[in-house]
Amino acid sequence: QVQLVESGGGLVQAGGSLRLSCAASGLILTINAMDWYRQAPGKERELVAGIDQSGVTNYADSVKGRFTISRDNAKNTVYLQMNSLKSEDTAVYYCRMYVVPRVIPYRGSEYWGQGTQVTVSS
Repeated sequence: QVQLVESGGGLVQAGGSLRLSCAASGLILTINAMDWYRQAPGKERELVAGIDQSGVTNYADSVKGRFTISRDNAKNTVYLQMNSLKSEDTAVYYCRMYVVPRVIPYRGSEYWGQGTQVTVSS
């Protein structure tokens, strides 16, 4: 019913920038929360940033002032602008959305992207 496709990961030097995108497609009525998570090798998946339907954002302390999350509701897309990247930002980044599908009984659930690798070299 709903698919999330991520793009924008890659290899970057410390201090550089990357912009991740995650687009949802399918029978979508509305999307509530949109989040970015990351998982580094040997570590648990952690919340990086989130944005609700009205545009209110929240960030992990480790990325405040460096990362910016935004969304385009018309395109069902969430972005993560990452600046001043550090080696400790290296991880697989996943987007997560709470989607209400345009299918009776219009019951919302969470969907995850496939993940995109971000590698920051020092």
